Amino acid sequence: MLASGTVSHLHRWPLKSAAGEPRGELEVDTRGVLGDRTFAVFDEHRGAPRRLTAREAPRLLLWRATGDTVTAPDGESFAAGDPALEEALARDLGRSVTLRSDSAGQQDVPRSVLVTTQASLEALSDALGRPVELDRFRTNLHVVLDAPPYAEQGWEGTRLRVGEAELEVLHACERCVIPTRDPATGEKWPGLLRWLFRERSGCFGVNARPLGPARIRVGDRVTCAREPGSG
Repeated sequence: MLASGTVSHLHRWPLKSAAGEPRGELEVDTRGVLGDRTFAVFDEHRGAPRRLTAREAPRLLLWRATGDTVTAPDGESFAAGDPALEEALARDLGRSVTLRSDSAGQQDVPRSVLVTTQASLEALSDALGRPVELDRFRTNLHVVLDAPPYAEQGWEGTRLRVGEAELEVLHACERCVIPTRDPATGEKWPGLLRWLFRERSGCFGVNARPLGPARIRVGDRVTCAREPGSG
């Protein structure tokens, strides 16, 4: 066994690049977390639809999605299917947009969840000399393990057992500029990404793929092990 521990936080992000919702439990299947990145905002770029993220529209971070409800920065809430939501998004983002849904999720790494560890988060905060908010990384499962910081980046191909769920670790997650934006204010912190690329090849956390339907709860036991015969 490479590591063991428990789930400390669960999070779902119904609208891509918007703030999400902490959860006491998550349902997963081979698509990932059910309800995660179900909705995404699109605009038109060079004559073709483009899925917007906080890279192109940082104010998306100030919106919040909980289930099928989306709340604007000013506190006004909309049902996800309400035409007024697209109008409000367009006004706030300063561009014409449409809202699209996909029950399979619209993750950058398809059919996956993001797993982060407390040891790595604490080590990153220590290295940068200030607390690093977990929300910056838009994690789904945050776990406390008896493993050293960044050990998870070497776990490609291993299996994580989380409560009744089994996940295959795909690879370390290479970060884009989104974690450099404060999740509450949108303020930039470029030094965060510079440090990650200098010291950790730009990676934080791991992408993993659930191998079947299951339910994951805060407090569930987590173990990481290589499959027999995998070396």
